[in-house]
Amino acid sequence: MRWMRAAGRGILVAAVLLAGNSGSGVEAEHSAPRGRGPMTLVTAGDLTGYLSPLLADWNSEHPRERVTLVELPDSADETRAQMISELRSGSDRFDVLNIDVAWTSEFAAAGWIAPLARDRFPLDSFLRPVVETATFDGRLYAVPYVTNAGLLYYRKDVLDAEGENPPSTWAELARQARTAPRHDLDGYAGQFLPYEGLAVNIAEAVYSAGGSILRNDGDRVTVDSAAARDAFTFLADGVREGWISGEALRYKEEESRLAFQDGRLLFLRNWPYVYTEANARGSSVSGKFGVAPLPGIDGPGSSVLGGSNLAVNRNSRHPASAADLIVYLTSERVQRQVLTEGSLPPVRAALYEDPELIRALPYLPTLRQSVLSAVPRPKSPRYDQVSLAVQAVAQDVMALRQTPAEAVERLARELAAISRRG
Repeated sequence: MRWMRAAGRGILVAAVLLAGNSGSGVEAEHSAPRGRGPMTLVTAGDLTGYLSPLLADWNSEHPRERVTLVELPDSADETRAQMISELRSGSDRFDVLNIDVAWTSEFAAAGWIAPLARDRFPLDSFLRPVVETATFDGRLYAVPYVTNAGLLYYRKDVLDAEGENPPSTWAELARQARTAPRHDLDGYAGQFLPYEGLAVNIAEAVYSAGGSILRNDGDRVTVDSAAARDAFTFLADGVREGWISGEALRYKEEESRLAFQDGRLLFLRNWPYVYTEANARGSSVSGKFGVAPLPGIDGPGSSVLGGSNLAVNRNSRHPASAADLIVYLTSERVQRQVLTEGSLPPVRAALYEDPELIRALPYLPTLRQSVLSAVPRPKSPRYDQVSLAVQAVAQDVMALRQTPAEAVERLARELAAISRRG
């Protein structure tokens, strides 16, 4: 589930199966006397293996609440489907769910996750924007666990040879990307295959042009704007002019990472995990690339805020222990391990200013800047339908089957129809 590394790696769903009682951290209207006991931690693929040491530490400190790791398929759609199947049935199998930030509104509106008591969790220690991803209808329904923001990777050696600085505007990006063939490179790629990654790339383009897609938790459609038309035009022009290749229209996270890492791309929009991979032994671009914030229409743009949040199943029999596990996973010590061992951006603000971590991971200040200026994906109780509509329209625009103006009008109509559904 690579988009949740972001999304990034190791999206986590914790299933806590406990027995006992204490202050739960879940709002009282959804609590009842509960006990403590063994736990099952369900993940959509711990691709870096960082979870086992964390769980070993927890197990040594909580021998009566041992955690067993269970992994779901490494697919966002499959993971979401399995989680929803359990939740709809009223199952208490999953007590704590580490859900993609875009699912928080959907799960909260459906009544599958319980509101949480804000004072139980160290929210003031988190990067400011990440807390918004965990709220719906003015209430806290989850606790941020990892965050993510899109970054612009660029071939520093090539830009140096051209006497260029990394682009901060779309016009600069397009101009520099057109020079890529002189260096036997493709110009620019993101994640343009029709899946959740395309919806993220489109949202970032709209945000970076000063627009929005939905407001008021999905009740108001705002995509019919000059900003959205500019966003679609920017991407369509890239395809038409060739600095976005036809091959890039088939890229997801990993395909685009490999294209950059193998030395085939000048510019890449992707998540922070690429930094470590592209600098690894055997990479064709190790030591030859840099990282910058995403460009926008008139200056630095806005990323979509990625990551995952920890939520408690409304039918959990063990909300007190579930809350304890969330506190543990969001502690500063564990968050440091999430970054250093899991290559996942933490939610604790202080870690981004730690000199030792910055020496080891020089992109941290740029990532912090990107996170602080990032915007959540459109909030909607029907986010899955919103995402599919955005993907379908974007695919037609980038295949040059529909003009940007036509696409924006169509998307506005489809989103309005979605918002009217019960």
